Amino acid sequence: MERLIPDEAATLALGAALARVCVPGTVIYLIGELGAGKTTLVRGWLRSLGYGGAVKSPTYTLVEPYDVAGFRIYHFDLYRLIDPDELEYLGLRDCLDDHSLLLIEWPSRGGDRLPPADLTITLRHQTTGRRVEITAQTPRGVSLVSQLDTAGLSPG
Repeated sequence: MERLIPDEAATLALGAALARVCVPGTVIYLIGELGAGKTTLVRGWLRSLGYGGAVKSPTYTLVEPYDVAGFRIYHFDLYRLIDPDELEYLGLRDCLDDHSLLLIEWPSRGGDRLPPADLTITLRHQTTGRRVEITAQTPRGVSLVSQLDTAGLSPG
């Protein structure tokens, strides 16, 4: 699924739409250059679930946990990760359960230490706005993309 998201409001709305269809246990990779809108997408996601606190990029903390809507969301930013083995120190293994949802920026830095993604969301700068591509990687991911398509988020 591909679509153009013209501005920040549309990025926030896409995050909200994803939040409506994703369930605990889902793993999502967020791919894009610096400033592509990955954290803005996460902010829209969390706001739609009722989270009212600050949502900042975990570039320096590497992970930000959020308790919202009955489960825990872990927002990882692996940009500053030097070695995939560092994920053990971050407690990644403790985050992997059926009550958590993982949103992982810069997953390529995690190597084979990361769980497989259900969805990969790639954001690319365009002359105006961003082009977003949502790719299903698992049967759960296929179901999620189908639900997004049914909700009117067809390719644009």
